[in-house]
Amino acid sequence: MSIPPPPPGPQQPPSTPGPYPAPGGSPQQDPYSAPAGYPQQDPYSAPAGSPQQGPYPAPAGYPYQPWGQGYTPFNRPAPVNGVAIAALVLGALCFLPAIGLVLGVIALVQIRKRGERGKGLAIGGAVLSTIGVALWGLVLATGGVGEVWQGMKDGARDHATFSLHKGQCFDEPGALGGATYDVDEVPCAGRHDGEVFGTFNLPAGSGYPGERAVDTAAEGRCYPLAQAYAMDSWAWPDDVDVYYFSPSKDSWALGDREVACVFGNTDERGTLTGSLRADATTLDADQVAFLTAAQEVDRALSDEPEDLAEDDLEGNRAWAGEMKSAVAAQISQLESHAWTAGHRQQVAAYVAELRTARGQWAKAESAKDPDTFDAHYAAGFKAVDGAPAVAVRTALRLATTPPSDGYGDSGGTDGSGDVGGTGGGGGVDV
Repeated sequence: MSIPPPPPGPQQPPSTPGPYPAPGGSPQQDPYSAPAGYPQQDPYSAPAGSPQQGPYPAPAGYPYQPWGQGYTPFNRPAPVNGVAIAALVLGALCFLPAIGLVLGVIALVQIRKRGERGKGLAIGGAVLSTIGVALWGLVLATGGVGEVWQGMKDGARDHATFSLHKGQCFDEPGALGGATYDVDEVPCAGRHDGEVFGTFNLPAGSGYPGERAVDTAAEGRCYPLAQAYAMDSWAWPDDVDVYYFSPSKDSWALGDREVACVFGNTDERGTLTGSLRADATTLDADQVAFLTAAQEVDRALSDEPEDLAEDDLEGNRAWAGEMKSAVAAQISQLESHAWTAGHRQQVAAYVAELRTARGQWAKAESAKDPDTFDAHYAAGFKAVDGAPAVAVRTALRLATTPPSDGYGDSGGTDGSGDVGGTGGGGGVDV
């Protein structure tokens, strides 16, 4: 059975009379419809001529426009406030507690205004920061910051430098002349790697002066300290050299300024046995007087030119004049001391020999040729290490064998090294 098609035009539903008929038999009217004379318009439709709203156009005859997608879907969470995260981090680290507290308050305000998440983070950061502020206040009030900072510096210094003192003997884990970061103190009576004979401090200055300047200062001052500590140069073993521990650049930054002058073995695998100390703490008055006078000549001998007279006659003649003056000073000091009865005779014989030696050095000073100089040079040395010198040393119970490598020469200060803050082997940086 076929159904006839609907008539053209939109399908209109049959009008249904309302529950209340219009008064006066007038036709039924929508209470929200426009008054007579105004065009009838759907209150939910777009104004005439405006573009169609929403993603889907309304079908023909549809009485209103559908809703568009102008809202936030329910499955997208609100973002976490970044300031709240920062507040929690700073509060937990506790190194900037005041900033963490301020950020926590700012985060709470932003969260309330923006509807963001992170309120718990902000509150946690503020609480931790408050605790941090209280702790910092307590530390400052009790002076704890200074103690903590000093402890940090002491800890750093323990790893960068060490302190030595005069008369200390030690074993060094490495080798003298290289970088050293620690030593072990041992008795001087036994075997040991080094013996400290003096210390001094470098000028503070504004910065690290450099290795060359440190080495120059150490070499210039360590040798005189060695003579004052071990006054009898004849007693220095042939295998002993002068070293020093000096500040490194790193230890200088921690306040290290000390240079420690050290006796050590010239063989890096060798050791020392017994103390080399020979000064007023270990010697009697006659011994000290004799050795003090002898050091006048020791100092002059250390200035002897490297070139022979045949290569540098003028330089050697000038040095001979220095030796003449040193022997004269030695005679003066020996004659001014009140010797005990048992030593007077030997000292008198020695002084007579020194007078002869002074004359020989005067002739060497005025020598016209190298051969003449060499002759008086040899005669002048007889008073330095000849029989009269050995006789008086025997009477005074001092060493009687002259050094084999040159009078008063310990091997010199020929280098420098690092000791995490101290140095020498010539040198050692500490």
